[in-house]
Amino acid sequence: MNGLRAYVAVTAAYWAFMLSDGALRLLVLLQFNGLGFTPIQLAWLFLLYELAGVVTNLYAGWIAARFGLATTLYAGLCLQIAALVALAQLDPAWSIAASVAFVTAVQGVSGVAKDLAKMSSKSAVKVLAPKGEGVLFRWVAVLTGSKNAVKGLGFFLGAALLALVGFKTAVWGMAAVLAVILAAVVLFLPKGLPPGKKEAKISQIWSKDRRINQLSLARMFLFGARDVWFVVGIPVYFQAVLSDGTPDGRRTAFFLIGGFMALWTIAYGAVQAFAPQLLKAKGQPESAIIGKAVLWAAILTPIPLVLAALSFAAPAMWFTVVLVLGLMAFGFVFAVNSSVHSYLILAFSRAERVSMDVGFYYMANAAGRLLGTALSGISYQLGGLPLCLATAGAMAAASWVAVRRL
Repeated sequence: MNGLRAYVAVTAAYWAFMLSDGALRLLVLLQFNGLGFTPIQLAWLFLLYELAGVVTNLYAGWIAARFGLATTLYAGLCLQIAALVALAQLDPAWSIAASVAFVTAVQGVSGVAKDLAKMSSKSAVKVLAPKGEGVLFRWVAVLTGSKNAVKGLGFFLGAALLALVGFKTAVWGMAAVLAVILAAVVLFLPKGLPPGKKEAKISQIWSKDRRINQLSLARMFLFGARDVWFVVGIPVYFQAVLSDGTPDGRRTAFFLIGGFMALWTIAYGAVQAFAPQLLKAKGQPESAIIGKAVLWAAILTPIPLVLAALSFAAPAMWFTVVLVLGLMAFGFVFAVNSSVHSYLILAFSRAERVSMDVGFYYMANAAGRLLGTALSGISYQLGGLPLCLATAGAMAAASWVAVRRL
């Protein structure tokens, strides 16, 4: 019962964090796209965020092993509040170069915060989940699926706040709410998370398990395949298609873009939570789950490639409808892949070094987002949405090749 209370508290803190993270992502993207930033400049705003995730995940596992999972969870929430407060100081009178540099730095702090919170929450599941057939997969699926549903709501919240109250008020409001959540978690988080161990060595960060390394490589390409169209390509494309340039038109576009990204992410989260039932994973051996990972990676690869081809062949008025349906199909298959990966990393990890294995794995996850973010801006600048989608297909194929080696 104490373990369940700790799991609920960790999950609630993670929900609050991801709500603010999703809102902040869309606030920044839509605000600066409206100010005339190019796709590459927009990608720059998020590059340090993703790079910080790579470094954070590499060392966060050791920090958690050394100082305890509760410490890294608190640190993540504190840093996110600090990032929001700093972002509220942004001055519209600053030059584009100064604005890009400042927001990129603040996003870097937010990237550290997010991955501290994520690593803490995912590692806690391995420690807190009761022993039993299929229990770990179910607990992982619930945490991961619900997190993405909440982040989807955050996307819509960010777009809505930008349209209704403006950038600065929205940022201050999120900082205040997150501070209240942090205080509640500190007061009410029960015992159950493992404390730090002084004997944990930084040299133990790097995984020596071939399966974990191969899964991490597959994870990197999987998330690159998503972010290469999700981060810059789709929001910029939809804003160009949906907005007529008037204030009312921009506000309408904000709601529609936020609504689509929220719907996509919520549906993706729901599929993740349902993945154990969908895959009939209960009672199946680890080798069978690996086989399913290979199958679903193969199913994902052609979807963005077909969409890229249709962008040239389909009439413009129909392509947007086909695009939305195709991206929802991509989200469904992507969610199954992601959920299986999230189970396998915990299944492969040993309890005594779970935070370091999970940290290493999410370092690869962050590297994929970093690569996808950079390629999203570059691809859209050079070839528009079709090149973003074609690049996504190539990265999905690379993920399939990597997971086959398991």
